[in-house]
Amino acid sequence: MPKSKKKSTGIALVLSCEHAGNRVPPAYRKLFRGQQRELSSHRGWDPGAIELARTMARETGAPLLANTVSRLVVETNRSVGPKLFSEFTRPLGRDERKELVDRHYQPHRGAVEAVIRSALRTHDRVVHVGVHTFTPVLNGKKRTADVGLLFDPKRKMEVDFCEVWLHALHWEAPLLRVKKNYPYKGSSDGLTTTLRGKFPAKRYVGIELEVNQALMEGPARRWTDIPNRIARSLMLLIAPAND
Repeated sequence: MPKSKKKSTGIALVLSCEHAGNRVPPAYRKLFRGQQRELSSHRGWDPGAIELARTMARETGAPLLANTVSRLVVETNRSVGPKLFSEFTRPLGRDERKELVDRHYQPHRGAVEAVIRSALRTHDRVVHVGVHTFTPVLNGKKRTADVGLLFDPKRKMEVDFCEVWLHALHWEAPLLRVKKNYPYKGSSDGLTTTLRGKFPAKRYVGIELEVNQALMEGPARRWTDIPNRIARSLMLLIAPAND
């Protein structure tokens, strides 16, 4: 008799961190001579994002896929196009840019997609959270949130998920200012946007979590506690669905 297929159940959580580091591969280091200040700034990476993502992975048991190559080398959270390269790598020849994409762009994005596809074989739905941080002030304007939840307002499951997550965050961390689709629009170009085009809305929930880097400037204990609270708030949504 043919083997019966295993019925898919519950929700799988997948975490990614596109700006986990500011590493420059050896082949491109000459392009960044004297640019350590730029690499260390938010232009080079998302400070605090990898610590946040690792805590969330540890607390939830979810797989984490992290890219540590600087966004100034190649921007893994953008589609192939004008915004993929910075002023440092844009002057490279066409073949060199293609090699850069093949070696340091496609592997991360491909790995995230592969893990999601694998999870969908055994689960009804995947919630993919891209973990990011944002600078407190941009172009002289102060950001007015501690946490942002980015989603596509046209995808009902993403809307509903973020509405419930916002309330869970208020429960776990009542002092945090949480806003939806802030400081960026969740429908703007990004990895989650690309993946929405590859997976049906009923099975793929793509959310970007944005945390204000100003939270790292306070007491160390507070910054250590915040990732734990964010992780617990997420578990309030994921765990009941898997019971």
